[in-house]
Amino acid sequence: MRLTALLTLLPLLAAPVSGQEEATFSSGIQVVNILATVRDHSEQFVRNLTKDDFSILEDGRPETIRYFSAETNLPLTIGLLVDTSTSQEKVLNAERGASFRFVDSVLRENMDHVFLMDFDINVKTMQRLTNSRADLQESLRMVNTPTREELRSQFGGGTLLFDAVSDACKEIMNKQQGRKALIILSDGGDNGSNATLASAVQEAQRSNTLVYTILFTSGGFGSTIGKRNMLRLAEQTGGSYFVVTKKLTIDRVFADIEQDLRSQYSIGFVSDKPAQVSEFRRLQLTTKRPELTVHARDRYWAGPAQ
Repeated sequence: MRLTALLTLLPLLAAPVSGQEEATFSSGIQVVNILATVRDHSEQFVRNLTKDDFSILEDGRPETIRYFSAETNLPLTIGLLVDTSTSQEKVLNAERGASFRFVDSVLRENMDHVFLMDFDINVKTMQRLTNSRADLQESLRMVNTPTREELRSQFGGGTLLFDAVSDACKEIMNKQQGRKALIILSDGGDNGSNATLASAVQEAQRSNTLVYTILFTSGGFGSTIGKRNMLRLAEQTGGSYFVVTKKLTIDRVFADIEQDLRSQYSIGFVSDKPAQVSEFRRLQLTTKRPELTVHARDRYWAGPAQ
């Protein structure tokens, strides 16, 4: 079941969503905003639910839903992380083309922003945050595997997947609000990162970033370890894991991700237990209709009010 959820902390100074009663809070209080999708038993998206169809627990305690919207217009920040290690050389052209077609379809130039990073023996930001399709297309053309000279001169390292995820979250996603998603195209191998798989997951959780992982390989690290890395990055951040096959093409995967992003509910609450220290808190979002399945990240990063 590929379903998505994204947890973000937003200031309550923002206007409430339509259809909700206006509430007044002090400036230090934060709302926990959950972006989630719901599917039926046929794995079709369900888009007609109301606030009363949901319930939420924080650390086992019921919370009151204060904000709800079935059509979120929050800005979207997407990071494309492309594995350019030599094991990916044969699939890079397909990744470039599918990535741009996805951006071209999803990007709302007046609201959304995309950045592009590649990673191999180094992690490089090929395109800073932009809403320009032309800039992204040009940057994607520049994505390539290391030259032989670069490989000969490398010092340590190999494929810095975990460093790329950590850098993207710490340097870019932490500064953004609204919906945030990383899309990783890789065979899942990591060799030489300073970050670990666990620390990369934690950075994504702290920055409230959903991670989609796309295992796409013509060989090499399409191994048990690579699959485990990609699956864990997706599952523990509330994202989805895909494996490109002859039947499930890279374009179809991107189409599925686009549907996820267009089918989210925005559900917000104010915790009845203000955070005194920074900590992860458990969440459980469910519907009152047993035939439906909600996928939501099961924890969020809470911190004392500023």
